[in-house]
Amino acid sequence: MSSLKAFLHPVQVENQEVIVSNRFMEDGKPVPFIIRPITQEENKLLIKKFSRKDKKGADTFDRTEYVSALTASAVVFPDLANAELQKAYGVLGESSLLQKMLYVGEYAELAQKVQSLGGLDADINEDIEEVKN
Repeated sequence: MSSLKAFLHPVQVENQEVIVSNRFMEDGKPVPFIIRPITQEENKLLIKKFSRKDKKGADTFDRTEYVSALTASAVVFPDLANAELQKAYGVLGESSLLQKMLYVGEYAELAQKVQSLGGLDADINEDIEEVKN
């Protein structure tokens, strides 16, 4: 039987630098976004936030807003909560800022990297259904 030592001291997944665009340059080099893995505890809160019951009592889930919030939550750099950055793009909120900053392909790349870092496949439907039930 194994000891609990492995569970007391798990290997930590490091933050990851991701270049999703060559539009953000400094000293002639693209500046990467830095993302972190999202814990299941954080994920569960996001799923709950975007799950609703409709008028007929059926469960509904706003997948678009969930992925947006999940992606924004994982971004460590740039600081999406920075008021100056939000003001420069004319938005309020981390998710809104990220959507305003990035083109659709860049956003999709970042979202995919966030999901991959957290151990999710590109198709997260099964994980969402499991948590909802």
